[in-house]
Amino acid sequence: MNQKHLAAYVVVALLFAASGAYVGMHKKDAAPPLTTTQPAGVTGPVDSLYKLTLPDAKGVAQALGQYKGKATLVNFWAPWCGPCVQEMPELSALAAGEEGKKLQVIGIGIDSATNIADFNDKFKITYPVFVAGMAGTELSRTFGNAAGGLPYTVLIGADGQVKKTYLGRLKFDELRKDLATL
Repeated sequence: MNQKHLAAYVVVALLFAASGAYVGMHKKDAAPPLTTTQPAGVTGPVDSLYKLTLPDAKGVAQALGQYKGKATLVNFWAPWCGPCVQEMPELSALAAGEEGKKLQVIGIGIDSATNIADFNDKFKITYPVFVAGMAGTELSRTFGNAAGGLPYTVLIGADGQVKKTYLGRLKFDELRKDLATL
């Protein structure tokens, strides 16, 4: 096989990969995001979350225990995750709106501190964003995210119990109904 054939095969493979990615991202009949309800009284992962101290987007260490006792929406995300980025303006609006008076929205970024800081500066996220690196994936797994998919969002009641989890881009109408039950 010569260089011309190898280059042609690489180009064809890249075209197929790009086509697959495009179709996957624009598929209209995709399954709705998976949501699960944790059994009442499940607080183990919540207690672990509130014991953590993570750097925020500016690099300042913050104790997550400061949110204990308040309903909290924890969004696991990454700057390279398209659906994560798409839902961030709505999460910012939620945090800044009426719901934000009763609910604390926090983002736990699964990437490097530099990438998260750059992203935060560029997009002006209005809720606290923390840097967990790849350890954030393991943390999300403790909340039931077995596949480690993103975005993954956890709704925690003021009582410290997981009320619901959401895998995939949030459906904000559904989320608002869930918030009304808190």
